[in-house]
Amino acid sequence: MSIKTTLATLVILITAVVHSPQVAAQERLRLAWAGFSPTNSPIWVIEDRKLMQKQGVTPEIIAISASPTVLQALMANEIDAASISVTTLTSSRLAGADTVMIVGVVPTFVDHIVSVAKITRIEQLKGQTGGVNLLGSTSDLGLRLALRKLGIDPEKDVQIIPAGGGAERFAALTKGLTQFTIMPEPFLTQAEKLGFRNLYNITDLKIPFWWNGILTREAIVRSKRPLMQKLTRAMIEAIHIIKTEKEYAKGLFKKNLGIGDPEGLERAYIAYSNTFPEVPYPTPDGVKTMLDDLAPRNPKAGAADAKTFVDMSLVAELEKSGFIKQLYKK
Repeated sequence: MSIKTTLATLVILITAVVHSPQVAAQERLRLAWAGFSPTNSPIWVIEDRKLMQKQGVTPEIIAISASPTVLQALMANEIDAASISVTTLTSSRLAGADTVMIVGVVPTFVDHIVSVAKITRIEQLKGQTGGVNLLGSTSDLGLRLALRKLGIDPEKDVQIIPAGGGAERFAALTKGLTQFTIMPEPFLTQAEKLGFRNLYNITDLKIPFWWNGILTREAIVRSKRPLMQKLTRAMIEAIHIIKTEKEYAKGLFKKNLGIGDPEGLERAYIAYSNTFPEVPYPTPDGVKTMLDDLAPRNPKAGAADAKTFVDMSLVAELEKSGFIKQLYKK
């Protein structure tokens, strides 16, 4: 074989290797999530089923303890997107950030009001102390909105204090520091087994509120739109998997939450699988609920347009393509 022929062969081989799918540089996605709750189970599915890798993306999925820390990472361009609550979205955008929600995951509260056993009716909460995670958190907002809907003034009729996470709230109830709290499944089942009362299912109030969604920045949507579209596609597929693969989903709940109680896992699955939307448009009505709540204390919230806080175009493109209809075979 001549030198000329050998060089030509090498060029062909090198070109083939460089352009092969295995060697070609993949896109990378840095995705963070906060809150050990089934609200983040679509993220767990994305990671476990490698849904981003299927689209040629190498993901770095990070669990971060608190939403404010996630927001800081997003604003510093350390991550591309995050699965966190609308409270973070509204507070950051009102402060001048270009944060935006591109996928809506949990469009209402899936919590319950839990009380000590002696309280049997909502009216008996008057004069009592309620515990939430942190003041200004999603649990705080959910409890206050629910109490108002139920005829209890959260500012005058009760006292609401920060009590910490689920275990800390259980301890506060046990010690008599609080007489009621707010709790989602599967922790509600634990509460009942500890002798506390499932006083009211807040889901029944159907309060429009984005408890959880995928947030990013407008600048990232502009500069990395194909990547954000792939993330949106993966989220939609993950929600479909949760809705259609019950035992698999319950196994993920058990693994990530460290809860093995079959009844609690079953109830959690029913609550969340029924709540996750098939077509997860990040509609502005859930944002408006938060803005309306903030308006008396923050003039910017009263003047803000909820539509500017969301970008529904990515989900719209996938719905128009027929991808979602094909998933659910409609």
